[in-house]
Amino acid sequence: MLPWSTRARGLSAGLFLPLLFAACGPAPEPPAVPPALGSAQPAPSVATPAPGKVVPGPSGVDLAALDRSVAPCDDFFSFACGGWVKAHPIPDEEASWMRSFSVMREENEKLLKEILEGYASGAGKDEPYAKLLGDFYGSCMDEAAIEAAGTKPLDADLKLVEQAKDVRSLSTVIGKLHKSGTTVFFDYGPEQDFKEASRVIFALHQAGLGMPDREYYLKTDAKALELRAKYTKFVTNVFGLLGENKGKAKQSADDVLAVERALAEISFTKTDLREPQKNYHLVKRADLPTVAPNLGWDRYLAELGMEKTADFNVAQDTYFKGLSALLDGKKLPLAKVRAYLRFHVTRDALSRLPKRFVDEGFAWRQAISGAKNLPPRWKRCVRATDAALPEALGQPFVKRTLGAGGKEAVQKLILAIEGVMKGNLDGLAWMDEPTRKLAQAKLAKIANKIAYPDTFRSYEGLTADRQSYNRSAKAAEAFEIQRQLRKVGQPVDRAEWQMSPPTINAYYDPLLNEMVFPAGILRSPFYSTTVASPANFGGIGMVMGHELTHGFDDEGRQFDADGNMKSWWTPAVDAEFVKRASCVEKQFSAYTVLGDAHVDGKLTLGENLADLGGVKLALMALEKEIGKDAKQAEGEFSPRQQFFLGFAQAWCGSYRDEAMRLLVATNPHSPPQLRVNGPLSNTAAFADAFHCSTGQKMVRSERCEVW
Repeated sequence: MLPWSTRARGLSAGLFLPLLFAACGPAPEPPAVPPALGSAQPAPSVATPAPGKVVPGPSGVDLAALDRSVAPCDDFFSFACGGWVKAHPIPDEEASWMRSFSVMREENEKLLKEILEGYASGAGKDEPYAKLLGDFYGSCMDEAAIEAAGTKPLDADLKLVEQAKDVRSLSTVIGKLHKSGTTVFFDYGPEQDFKEASRVIFALHQAGLGMPDREYYLKTDAKALELRAKYTKFVTNVFGLLGENKGKAKQSADDVLAVERALAEISFTKTDLREPQKNYHLVKRADLPTVAPNLGWDRYLAELGMEKTADFNVAQDTYFKGLSALLDGKKLPLAKVRAYLRFHVTRDALSRLPKRFVDEGFAWRQAISGAKNLPPRWKRCVRATDAALPEALGQPFVKRTLGAGGKEAVQKLILAIEGVMKGNLDGLAWMDEPTRKLAQAKLAKIANKIAYPDTFRSYEGLTADRQSYNRSAKAAEAFEIQRQLRKVGQPVDRAEWQMSPPTINAYYDPLLNEMVFPAGILRSPFYSTTVASPANFGGIGMVMGHELTHGFDDEGRQFDADGNMKSWWTPAVDAEFVKRASCVEKQFSAYTVLGDAHVDGKLTLGENLADLGGVKLALMALEKEIGKDAKQAEGEFSPRQQFFLGFAQAWCGSYRDEAMRLLVATNPHSPPQLRVNGPLSNTAAFADAFHCSTGQKMVRSERCEVW
């Protein structure tokens, strides 16, 4: 089901999109960790540091991370991070390793393990949901029980698949599978109405592929053919584990690939998914059959209990028209469709099945990410618990990590960033007064959420079965599906969070016109109360500026102060923005990684604009605090130099080749090195701070500037 988040359609703009690998289970590697507590904030206890963690000095600059053999004006990322990258090879279980996100996640997960192991042993009886969390985690850790259960967890859904005898019954089966948590053919869920953001409607989105993107099915280069062969092997082996002989398993796999390729051919491209106007098609209930007549909407909606739903966003309308044509009983024979359904039922349950299934899922993950080893069981169970019960597990996390006064200090930083954005808008020569007035109104209405929600989600009535991980996971999934469906037809809950507080990330949501900074990211190396201001502004200050810029980037600018999709830019200003943004798109499209993998400047445009804006706004806020001409600083680096180093060192890290190709092919964020060198090569203040000269690689002859 669609998460309650515009992220599902590519609209919510986050700081970092980690690599996710569903082949290892329903939620094998979520970003960081879960949400937080409400009132009491005891003194923080620090989790055991991750291996190799470097604690910055008072300036906030990690001197050990530097590679002084590289000239900062030629490759600032390598200068700022080269030492750290050399000293911290990627762990075997990881596809990438980042000084910020990965190391912070490692620390968080060790703390969560400690919490969950205590709950599983009976500790914390007076803490909210301790038994629920302990039983869920304990059932996940009980590998003996999982092995003994074998494939029994699949029995009900596999029998259900066989009931798809014709087009009519297929609609019922799809509805039942969706309700049980298996995503096939398309996805569904609550969503804010793009043009009336105060209400929640029912959304339908394209989905159902087993590989990361449509292009993996359609490209014909050698690498694409190699990956498709490995995916076919994975699918074949899954059917073999279900008991099919070699020939039958291969035929079933071919059927799955045939169905998924047909879906890929009608799917929107990843760049089209970034365009709000293309992903909004409001349809009345009575008109659904005119869009997709073969999907049997009466039967489908009845299975979800949503028969009375009035309004739908058929987001990718041509996809659903194409899907309806495919499901006429002829173009995709039902035997192929049933093979597709059997595979996805099994694939979505891999993490709840015996080790032989988990190993097959990991073999596919290896192919696409390059990771060498499966993460240990405890990590997978911590992540699964976080994914299933985020605001239950978040409460003890915040209780143990967030010190008093933390929110107030962060709020002060946000206000500083917003203040310079206001001044920046006032001074933009290319923006006319009518547009400027509306931009200022939008800025003034942005809401900020810091650390954790004021009120946590209730899990009243939900229990976990200590004897069965499958029953625990399915119960949590059903509980969440019903919680989400209850939102349809109701006013938007503006207090709800889309990320759990321990998550090491941040986001801007254009439909809510809000920025959210979970507790997980309000820690070193992004933020610390013990380092000088320049590094904090370069770290968390840049994050704040990044998210704020998303409100006015190529997507965010299409929504007004109240979150409604509306054209509020005058034609002349709109044209000037497009011209300036095109400069950024062109620059990043010229970048390549691994020799032949091109960055998609259009796909990454929103994030690149946000990085450029984030650096500019954070530097302006710093200069306003300490004085633009301040020269004195502790150590060898000036305040400006500390700022730029603090920014760059938050992005220190490396990727395996396979993971880098996946990132460039599917991720709206540019690779870390380009997120540093790209913005800074467009920043005159950087060249001035490090005394860079014309002709050096970090000094562009043509700089792009939007905000």
